Amino acid sequence: MTLKEKQFVDVRSPAEFKEYALPGAVNIPLFSNEERADIGTTYKKSGKETAIQEGLKIVGPKLSDHYEKMKELKTETEGKEIVVYCWRGGMRSGSFVSTMQMLGIDCEQLPGGIRSIRKEIEYTFEQEIHYPRKYIVLSGGTGTAKTLMLEKLQLEGYPVIDLEGLANHRGSAFGQIGMQRKSQKQFELDLWQRIMELKNSSYIIIEGESRRIGDIFLPDFITEGKGSGRRLEVSLPIEQRLSVISDTYHPWKHHEDIKSAIERIKNKLTLNVYEKIIHSLERKDYRDVILLLLYHYYDPRYNHAFQKYEDTPLLIDADNIHENFRKIRNYLNYTVKDATLTPNG
Repeated sequence: MTLKEKQFVDVRSPAEFKEYALPGAVNIPLFSNEERADIGTTYKKSGKETAIQEGLKIVGPKLSDHYEKMKELKTETEGKEIVVYCWRGGMRSGSFVSTMQMLGIDCEQLPGGIRSIRKEIEYTFEQEIHYPRKYIVLSGGTGTAKTLMLEKLQLEGYPVIDLEGLANHRGSAFGQIGMQRKSQKQFELDLWQRIMELKNSSYIIIEGESRRIGDIFLPDFITEGKGSGRRLEVSLPIEQRLSVISDTYHPWKHHEDIKSAIERIKNKLTLNVYEKIIHSLERKDYRDVILLLLYHYYDPRYNHAFQKYEDTPLLIDADNIHENFRKIRNYLNYTVKDATLTPNG
């Protein structure tokens, strides 16, 4: 099944839906979070039959509203197949589909529920470890515009996996600022979809991330691919790095979040440096804050990590982003030999 070709209806509770959901899914919950918890308690204490009876009492009054929502969805999706799912493809989605079909709404149940997709994700990730792909790894200090270049490459049709974009996190102590947190399961679902899109690619381009991006753990095939991949070390002059970071984080909009992040890394700074950063932050001298963090926190940590690599990277060290991007694209076009995979081809 190609997920994007379907219109999914998720009948799980709002909390389950919020944690992760299939692409474009609409949540029409049979039970609220509290109702689902109550039904679960009833099932444990009084058994399945009693839980079903209680569930029917809750769902019955909602059927008219569910029917109207499904009618609207059918109109809005212009003939797309509607697929209904719950966790295991059991009673919630099964009873919903039966009822809607009886009322004249054409829809199908997802066999095995969203859990079946989870199993497919796990299988795919296990197989990826053995897949003979090349990995091209963009490395470089904070502010060298690696993410921007990955985004441009992806727009041009190159086989990019933007891990930070998929994780909704920039991979640092400040990485969640201005971004909405994503669950591990949602990240893995989104990563799986991208892997499916690139299944015929002989190489993949990623950024040189650590084992974690915020609270998100990367699967083994990504970390192994990074470790064995060809590294391109991106460099930019300090003034351009300052500009990239400022444009990315908009510190004037997130003053308090930046202050909180600085507090979280306080024990990794000397007292003198910490006080300088706080003083600059209080004056809203964000340029100086960024400069101090680069010199005393980010660059030393990156240089330490850089020394762990045994291979010699290809240096991408022009004095501007545009020229660095041109060098990376030339490397991909003329050095990474792949007649079956060309941009937008």
